Amino acid sequence: MTPANALGRVIDLLRGPAGGGVLLVLCAAAAMVVANSPWREAYFALLGYPLGLGSGAMRLELSALLWINDALMALFFLLVALEIKREMVVGQLRTRAQLMLPLLCAIGGMAVPAAIYAGFNFGDSEAIHGWAIPSATDIAFALGILALLGSRVPLGLKVLLSAIAVLDDLGAIVVIALFYTDKLRIALLLAALGVLGLMYLLNLFGLARTWLLLALGAVLWVLVFNSGVHATLAGVATGLMIPLHDRTRPQRGPLERLERQFHPWVTWLILPLFAFANAGVDLAGVTLEMGLHPVPLGIAMGLVVGKPIGIGGAAWLARRAGLAAWPAGVRGDALLGMAMLCGIGFTMSLFIGGLSFAPGSEAAHIHRLGILGGSTLAAIFGSFWLRRCLRPVEPV
Repeated sequence: MTPANALGRVIDLLRGPAGGGVLLVLCAAAAMVVANSPWREAYFALLGYPLGLGSGAMRLELSALLWINDALMALFFLLVALEIKREMVVGQLRTRAQLMLPLLCAIGGMAVPAAIYAGFNFGDSEAIHGWAIPSATDIAFALGILALLGSRVPLGLKVLLSAIAVLDDLGAIVVIALFYTDKLRIALLLAALGVLGLMYLLNLFGLARTWLLLALGAVLWVLVFNSGVHATLAGVATGLMIPLHDRTRPQRGPLERLERQFHPWVTWLILPLFAFANAGVDLAGVTLEMGLHPVPLGIAMGLVVGKPIGIGGAAWLARRAGLAAWPAGVRGDALLGMAMLCGIGFTMSLFIGGLSFAPGSEAAHIHRLGILGGSTLAAIFGSFWLRRCLRPVEPV
């Protein structure tokens, strides 16, 4: 294949339904190349470069990396909250029957990888903080690979993967809120709750406007950032406060409209930028022994082995116990392949990994080896498995 043909193929992939996942892969690969090139010092210096916003007592000065991980990713979490709210109110999670199977799969898919990681790192007081890293699923990557398989993928499998990923994101949000916070500053936290209460009252009396809620969300972010709770949770809270319907203009849905507006920015800018800023692992001095360290090994095993066991096992038990039915047209082997794809942790795993370990520690450096390696293997195993068990749709 000539370079021109290869470039054309990449452009076609970017234009297709898997484009977001393809761009994430390219940005992660670019980060790895730059971090191990003569430009490595400039790369890490740029990530640590201080950027200020505001003035006086309201001035915030953070490194470029923190602006990406704490501010821009708050917009990613806002979009996640919009998707969760829509699915639970009018989407595929609105009834108990629709909710039960993906809920049980999401619980199993979070619990088993976390248990595997804990088993590898039991007794290490620092390493155990990363127990939640392999419990996450990257919906952009997983759905992107399903999209590459085309029409051979049953609709029920796509719907189930989407529902599991949404609930997985909700679980990750809860985990971050409960286990990855600093010392709380109660006064600022109470002020943040006051802003949240104002947003709720605006909704209650039909006075909510998207621009006003987003402005209050920015205030909420500043308060939450300084309160000790992770600032991205302000994005979640703001997203949940966006009304699904506008009482004065029922034909226009603020939530779905905002979701459409934010989605391209998150898909084509924020997540690729996050990948480029966080996937750059300097491999200088990295040895096989480091790759087999309990931290990266526990993460990789949690993603590659734990996810299929947790999700597939939960689905099988739910079906055997009569708690939930499998989607129509989805065989057990295809469901297992989908569960393998859920082992692609990447975005959320990198995010939780950044919260788990002290900056500059060995675990903070090597845990990304487990995320990148485990996610890559999960993508390879899942895609090959599904290609074997899903037959191409014959043209009519």
